[in-house]
This record gives sequence, C-alpha cells and structure tokens, in this order.
Amino acid sequence: MPNIAIELGKLSGNLGVTAAYGEQQDLDGVKVLPVAAAWSGFGGGSDEAGNGGGGGGGFSLPVGAYVRRGSEFRFAPNPVTLILVLTPFVCVAGRALGYVVKSLKKTRR
Repeated sequence: MPNIAIELGKLSGNLGVTAAYGEQQDLDGVKVLPVAAAWSGFGGGSDEAGNGGGGGGGFSLPVGAYVRRGSEFRFAPNPVTLILVLTPFVCVAGRALGYVVKSLKKTRR
C-alpha cells in the first residue's frame, strides 16, 4: 500500500490556483497568470483492530490575475474578493474613527 500522506501531499499542491482559475492562458499575445489563496487539510487514523479512515478538505479563494501585455505587467484584482476583504476593514476603520472623534469632542469641553 502506498504512503497515503505522500499521495495527499502531491494532490494538495494542485488545489489552489488550478481549482479556482485553471492554468496560465495566452490570449492574442496577452499572458494571464491567475492568483489564488488556498487552504487544505487532511487527517486519518486507525484503531488496534486495523479499522481506519480519513478525510480532508480544502478551500480556494480567487484573488486576481497578473496580466502581461508586451513589457507591461500589472495585477488585476478580483472585484468580488476585493469587496469581501475590504468590507470588514472599512467597518473597523469607521468605528475607530468614531471613537477618535468622540474622544476629541470630550477633550474640548
């Protein structure tokens, strides 16, 4: 029986960008290289009787793509991911700004 941990390790290397976007694409001289953040985890075990089991899972978040046109190279973010990441930041920054304004008002009295 092959070592399952090694086989799962080889498989998990392809879960990120390939699962979210696919491979690099060449479109009319424009190269598009996808970017994704990926997490994965696997586990397994057995008892004294030899009964065993395992499982795993993963998550891949498409972040954007690097686009190359000739000598120009730029990053094009995924707008949905950008909104999901910035929403909590804007909420926390707005709340912190409210506390700053409130404390400034108290010190002027």
